[in-house]
Amino acid sequence: METKRERLWNKNYCKVMFANFALFFAFYILTPLLPLYLSEEFHATKDVIGIVLSGYTATALIARPFSGFIVDSFRRKTVLMICFSLFSIFFAGYLAASTLLLFTIIRTLHGAPFGALTVANSTVAIDVLPSSRRTEGIGFYGLSNNLSMAIGPTIGIFIYKYTHSFELLFWIALIVAFIGLAVDASVEIPEKEIVKNKAKISLDRFFLLRGWLIGLNMVAFGFCFGVLSNYLAIYGKEVMGITGGTGTYFMLLSIGLMLSRIQGAPALRKGRLTHNAGEGMLISLVGYTLFIACPNMIGYYGSSILIGLGNGHMWPAFQNMCINVARNNQRGTANSTILISWDIGMGIGILIGGVVAEHLGYATAFWTVALINAIGVGTYFAYTKKFFLQRNLNEQVK
Repeated sequence: METKRERLWNKNYCKVMFANFALFFAFYILTPLLPLYLSEEFHATKDVIGIVLSGYTATALIARPFSGFIVDSFRRKTVLMICFSLFSIFFAGYLAASTLLLFTIIRTLHGAPFGALTVANSTVAIDVLPSSRRTEGIGFYGLSNNLSMAIGPTIGIFIYKYTHSFELLFWIALIVAFIGLAVDASVEIPEKEIVKNKAKISLDRFFLLRGWLIGLNMVAFGFCFGVLSNYLAIYGKEVMGITGGTGTYFMLLSIGLMLSRIQGAPALRKGRLTHNAGEGMLISLVGYTLFIACPNMIGYYGSSILIGLGNGHMWPAFQNMCINVARNNQRGTANSTILISWDIGMGIGILIGGVVAEHLGYATAFWTVALINAIGVGTYFAYTKKFFLQRNLNEQVK
């Protein structure tokens, strides 16, 4: 009866979700086009593109563990505002970057506030949720990411197709980021206990050691999406001859993500985390395999829906698993841990994907994706599921 009385879609939760949409829209409107930008504007090779783009993920990765500790140790509203402000300002740097070196420096540094901001915003989302609806709310929170993934690349590619202006795209990203900052500034966050006067700072304040295998498993899936999201446009253009299909691909992928979040909500409400995670991984594996095994329109667009459906089930399940092996005063650390793992996978995927594509071709790069995904699925069913159930601190989830 309590879950019916507590309101999931409260004002502050909706504001945090919109701000999350804005920050990821600013990110995704550029993501599929940056390889083309580096290639066309600076004549960068595939492996150089991989190195440049992986720098963003590397600094986000470095910032994650510290941001988790900071979010748990200082006023979250203050941390959130500082992170969002820095994240927004960096988009102006893209407009000023006139050389490949300068762009590389700005892009690499931009990853740090992005990494901290995603931890801070997702932790605030947990804070403004009623406790009885938290597991379900975390699942729905990801819808804002998914919607931005659907709209961002589609709008970005549409604008580039008709204007060929990367400058306009950078301006749009800058403006949308500041809109998100303004919305987050109006969020009322309940005061939480601040972690103070600890005898010593342990590694567990930066990375959730109790969830290490959950994080390691997520690395494999981050690798796969890192390759897909960053090299999809070039693969479609050079290998399949698809020049305008990247936006449609991301839109279909995001539709799959959103449908899976809605369809998976009842299972999350019942605490069936391991079920959702396993189902999602298997669907994603089929999607990644279809993508490279069937290099035609059916395989190309069919894979987008399957990968979306799979990731939509898997992501909130893994995030909730990490949160449920953590203590209440480690929510920021738990969030940063799962995001750190995703970033490690993304960074390795972007870097290795570029190198493999340069020397062995994009087909080999995407076959590598299917193999790594299969290894991740095998690891989950052989080890990670049991690992979580042994460490779970919440009897209402399984």
